[in-house]
Amino acid sequence: MLTYLLFMLPPLVFMLYAQARVASAYNKYSQVPNARGITGVQAAERLLAHNGLNQVRVEETKGQLTDHYDPRQKVLRLSATVARNPSVAALGIVAHEVGHAMQDKLAYTPLKVRSTLVPVANIGSRFGFILVIIGPVLYGLGTGFGLDVVWVGIALFAAAVLFALITLPVEYNASSRARQMLQQTGLVSDTESAGASAVLSAAALTYVAALLQAVAQLFYFVMLALGMGRRR
Repeated sequence: MLTYLLFMLPPLVFMLYAQARVASAYNKYSQVPNARGITGVQAAERLLAHNGLNQVRVEETKGQLTDHYDPRQKVLRLSATVARNPSVAALGIVAHEVGHAMQDKLAYTPLKVRSTLVPVANIGSRFGFILVIIGPVLYGLGTGFGLDVVWVGIALFAAAVLFALITLPVEYNASSRARQMLQQTGLVSDTESAGASAVLSAAALTYVAALLQAVAQLFYFVMLALGMGRRR
């Protein structure tokens, strides 16, 4: 247990830091009205039209910071606080999601790879961890295949790690597109651009933290399996 904590504590601390940065940036700039007074929905419609994405619908979704682009249904879903709020934060978040829609339109390779990995990553994150827990129990009971179960779990979990890895270029590219779009369309002033960028940069840290957590956990699992192998 102590070894597990030593592996997982540093990325957990970084994740808490990243989440605090997101909350701080969002809370700050969601209270700052943008100069044009346009809501998230209005910004989305303008940015989609600017990029020739008229086939993409804009819908409101439940929750806070649940904004996302659905490439399968070609829908941009915005949380109520972003959709209805004429804030600087809303502009940054909306532009980021439109960035994903642009990636979809241009068949951006990392996005295509990530979309392909979704079902495998879901299975890996759910069942990989379970198998890594069950394997040592079976091994301790004297079954010969307990170690094999652990390695299967590791292989499944590795798919989730790969998903987290490929997510980084997807998200950073979407944020880069967002910054360019906001400036090209004149939706933000220089001051507002800095605010929107602060929100985007803070959000990007959460994806870095998620990757670090996944890598640390995978490394721990591998060390566990190697240790079991040496005790054979």
